[in-house]
Amino acid sequence: MVELNRHQTRQAAFQTLFGLSANPDVQTEVLAAQVLAGDPELTWEGELPSDLLALVNGVTEHLDELDLTISGYLQSGWTIDRISQPDLGLIRLALYEAKYGNIDAKIAVNEAMELAKNFTDDKGRKFINGLLNKALTF
Repeated sequence: MVELNRHQTRQAAFQTLFGLSANPDVQTEVLAAQVLAGDPELTWEGELPSDLLALVNGVTEHLDELDLTISGYLQSGWTIDRISQPDLGLIRLALYEAKYGNIDAKIAVNEAMELAKNFTDDKGRKFINGLLNKALTF
């Protein structure tokens, strides 16, 4: 079994959640295994890391509540459907970690911003940072 650090776990969770948003009929474990197998920096074989599955399953189990929270911080006239899938996935992941993952809100926001450097553009990063800072009032 491969040992992932927290950042690698978050990245794999984000990629798995992104894949699930596009392919909801795919089994979480199958998609997570594909994400890990596709990462050239990891030599993965055997069981999936339990913290990766816990993070992905936690976000999916709390999806409605997370989306309701996000919707409460959108500008008038905006709906959650207007948010790009990568941005939405990063916001959901950070909110979940801050609310349910025993992760300090500042760390959750910082990690979301680190991931955003690789998965979204400047406009998306500003949007993610602004929404998370409002939702996770410091």
